[in-house]
Amino acid sequence: MIKGILNKTSYPSVLKSLDAGMLRARVISNNIANATTPGFKRLEVSFEEHLRTALDKTRLKGTTTDSQHLAIGRKDISRVNPLVERPVDPTLPGGVNNVDIDSEMAKLAENQILYNYGIRFARGALRKLDSAVQAKSVPIR
Repeated sequence: MIKGILNKTSYPSVLKSLDAGMLRARVISNNIANATTPGFKRLEVSFEEHLRTALDKTRLKGTTTDSQHLAIGRKDISRVNPLVERPVDPTLPGGVNNVDIDSEMAKLAENQILYNYGIRFARGALRKLDSAVQAKSVPIR
């Protein structure tokens, strides 16, 4: 019953974004660790555009009756996952690799801020649900 209630809220998309944030932190850390490795090609995580497409109510959503069928239209939120991709970037002028340490550190800081916000949002959603189950009022913060 609780799972059914949670699936009707924004909670699943918040959990997916937290998963993407964790994966992004690992990928960025790996990029930073290999900043001086000759020939290393940096990686990125793509997720937000996939999530935006899945949440777009103006797009049609197809239904599959078999696991072998291709998905049509926008995806169900449960099928949206972060993807690790190798962007097409030229190598740095020094020719070592395409990792810019300053850019990666900024991305890591941004990712941390977004992750912390996601945690606060998820905590608030659970607090509201808990209050609803217990028939209590929720203080607005």
